[in-house]
Amino acid sequence: MALHPENLTRALADLTRLRILMLLPPGEERCVCELTQALEVPQPKISRHLAVLRESGILRDRRAGLWIHYRLHPDLPAWALEALAALGRGCQGQDPFERDRQRLAQPGTSDTEACA
Repeated sequence: MALHPENLTRALADLTRLRILMLLPPGEERCVCELTQALEVPQPKISRHLAVLRESGILRDRRAGLWIHYRLHPDLPAWALEALAALGRGCQGQDPFERDRQRLAQPGTSDTEACA
């Protein structure tokens, strides 16, 4: 499924989904539990938003035991990656994005510790 600009902009129109995407730079993946802790949002809400992003073709998931890990879809077009990078620059230092990054960096939030 090819990503269309309207799918990306619809996905980005929700603050929780934008916050999730700002924590998923190209080449990195995050577990649902990491995102839950970083955003301080209940797991069912995070999972619902991740499903929207996956169904839109923006994210890809990978199961590892009991946990599901998400990353940017490797086939995202260059224009979409550029748009996400520009948004990342715009969100830098801004709340709630900065607080999300800080919580993600705290001990106990990394993949191996948060999902134990």
